[in-house]
Amino acid sequence: MATTGKNLASGPGWQVSDVICTARAGDRPFEEQHRSFCIAAVTRGTFRYRTRQGTAVLAPGAILLGNPGACYECGHEHGAGDRCLSFHFSPAYIESLVAGVPGAKRLGFAGPRLPPLPALAPLLAQAEAAREMADSEAFEELGLRIAGAVIGAAADTPEVARTPSRRDQKRVAEAVRLIELNAERPLSLAELADGAATSPYHFLRTFRHVAGMTPYQFLLRTRLHRAAVRLRASDEAISTIAFDAGFNDLSTFNRRFRRKMGEAPGAYRDKRAGGRGR
Repeated sequence: MATTGKNLASGPGWQVSDVICTARAGDRPFEEQHRSFCIAAVTRGTFRYRTRQGTAVLAPGAILLGNPGACYECGHEHGAGDRCLSFHFSPAYIESLVAGVPGAKRLGFAGPRLPPLPALAPLLAQAEAAREMADSEAFEELGLRIAGAVIGAAADTPEVARTPSRRDQKRVAEAVRLIELNAERPLSLAELADGAATSPYHFLRTFRHVAGMTPYQFLLRTRLHRAAVRLRASDEAISTIAFDAGFNDLSTFNRRFRRKMGEAPGAYRDKRAGGRGR
């Protein structure tokens, strides 16, 4: 079996797992069935996700959406392996959330995924840090907050009219992999487009259509996310974390981190462990 899941925490109506897939290009896509509502945050790798709601290429930061009873298929023809934080919720749990989220009128998800969203960035970094630190107590609140945010975002997100071609999916998956491997160094649009064997203009449009954001936005999100995880999980100097993530100066890092996460790096770090200090 190419996929393994480790239970991280659970409670009445909810459960979260660390799911690791080792499938590679050439392996046969596997089909499974969602037994409950699934909201899975991709933290590493890319893969193709196909369900009755549509087909999407999922990259780090994207949110996989699944409805109970829906069959789905995952394929890795464009890359090897992935890792997800997979939250599962009972219909009653989701129904109670839908009732309390403005604009949410349906119990099921209309689309297969959500692109990386700025509003979710702090929560996902906190969840990944909780996974790395084996902080099971943090997941009850995190799961509730993430599910509520996803339901609210899904209610306002129109379905994508056109499914990206397999060639476009492959180009974007390769670019995502290049960004993940080299996020700490400068990466120009021209370099990424050259790697995809297409013009910068076409590559920019294709990347945004498939990934839900521009290449630069994805690069910046990757850097800030890694920095946020290290801030939560370690006592390293903020300047060291900033430079290792690919930022050239501390002031730029502080400004971008505050804009993306809603608070300064030091304040974000001080909130770990429920505010019990460093």
